[in-house]
Amino acid sequence: MTGTDGARGASPSDADADVVDVAVVGYGPVGMAAAALLGRAGHRVVVLERYAGLYNLPRAASFDDETMRTLARLGVARDLLPKLRAQPTYEWRNGRGDLLLEQHFAEVGRSGWPEWNMMYQPDLEEALDAVCRSMPGVEVRHSSAVVALEQTAEDVTLTVDDPRGPRTLTARYVLGCDGGNSFVRSALGVELFDYGFSEPWMVCDFRFRRPTPVPPALQLGDPLGPTSVISLGPAHHRFSFMLDSVEDFETERDPRRVWERVSSHLTPDDADLIRVATYTFRSLIADEWRLGRVLLAGDAAHQMPPFLGQGMCSGLRDVQNLAFKLDLVLRGAAPEGMLDTYRTEREPHVRAVTEKGIELGRLQTLRDTARAAERDRMLLERRARSAEPEAVRLPGLVEGLFARERSAGRGQLSVQGVVDDGTRRDRLDQVVGGGFHLLADAGALDALERSGLLDDLAGAGVLVVVPGERAAAHPKAAVVHDVHGTYRDWFAELGCSAVAVRPDLYVFGTAAAPDAADGLAGELLGVVRGVEPGGADGRGARANT
Repeated sequence: MTGTDGARGASPSDADADVVDVAVVGYGPVGMAAAALLGRAGHRVVVLERYAGLYNLPRAASFDDETMRTLARLGVARDLLPKLRAQPTYEWRNGRGDLLLEQHFAEVGRSGWPEWNMMYQPDLEEALDAVCRSMPGVEVRHSSAVVALEQTAEDVTLTVDDPRGPRTLTARYVLGCDGGNSFVRSALGVELFDYGFSEPWMVCDFRFRRPTPVPPALQLGDPLGPTSVISLGPAHHRFSFMLDSVEDFETERDPRRVWERVSSHLTPDDADLIRVATYTFRSLIADEWRLGRVLLAGDAAHQMPPFLGQGMCSGLRDVQNLAFKLDLVLRGAAPEGMLDTYRTEREPHVRAVTEKGIELGRLQTLRDTARAAERDRMLLERRARSAEPEAVRLPGLVEGLFARERSAGRGQLSVQGVVDDGTRRDRLDQVVGGGFHLLADAGALDALERSGLLDDLAGAGVLVVVPGERAAAHPKAAVVHDVHGTYRDWFAELGCSAVAVRPDLYVFGTAAAPDAADGLAGELLGVVRGVEPGGADGRGARANT
């Protein structure tokens, strides 16, 4: 599957271990996912983490179905499931307890998993750490702080301070996944655009001692003290309180004051207070996401307020986007310029999510009582007009590495349904694997066979999947039963006969009529093979920037 499903590279413990394909700086969930995706593609990866071990404290509290689909591809979703809480609603209430807004999250989302999953982050990190350490091409180095960075046109040299003293490591590419205080970003001299949304909060995490009824997902828009109450999975819970200033934290962090704040929900008999920390919720986006052979991802590239629960999710989207493009570039199947489509695609998405989070955050944290009363009136009237809970809808990608034609669905997150290949029934990814896919109906399959492109796609590692009424054996395609009609309905919605899907789960392009599938397949082959636009077959790929 174009190097994305299980290929193994040489171990970094070889004699030339300090010349690697990719160095990942930072070993939080974003850096872990980057290392796992690139290691799975067969590349030699070294991860450099300044801490002596896993961080082992919760930061992010939730993730969406798109992220769960990524975790499932990495093989950790099923083990995580018992440690998660799938949350169907998110309530926004005022100081009197009136329900102002109720956001709805589907039990099965577009990506085939629950739309909102509450977690205890150390559980996620332990699972991802195990994946990384299972890969012979990935080496994780703790207690290894990057202190200098130099790059040429061919590679990047990092100076690393570890327990043995300073040493250097050379990589073809470097990913800065080292958080909001990123050394990599600072070393590059990259500035940050500030939306001006900055709020100090106190975060208090608890571990249950016994089952206790606590609101699982509540934003309390009380002008006297905005508060957030959120589940961290079955065994943990978080209460967050907006502070008047950062200086208040030293007083408010006292455990006695914390227990007073949560006394209407929890007592020391119910739970243990395991952490009290202060965070300033910010809204920052890096001016550059790539300089030469160094790229930024996650909080190193952008920071957003937590009101949509999309911070970590956005970082994982970053490395999904980067991993398949770096794979193509490292294997010589695509020019280095393809990496420029990373920011082109991801920054508008991040800005849209950040701006929506700021909008919700400003609504929730009004401190002026008159303005809060006006907010309450507006939201209560809106709620009275609509009986349906509100659903969160994230944008797609607009420009970048896509088919030329602006067809229906291009740039949108692809749909995942349950399929059956005659021996196994599961979500599509678990049945057919990752990589580039061309989903086709029977008519498009016939057209691809007549043109000979089906052979080309198979040779290039692009899997053709035909979801239909029943599974059938086919030498060059996966003909599977569309168990719940998910793909039938999706194709009807798009008015198409074929959908090309990238390894990062986004739609490369669609073809309306079966005969148009040839052109779509040709463009997809151009991406996989690195053919320039207007190549020998006239069906090369281009980055739509």
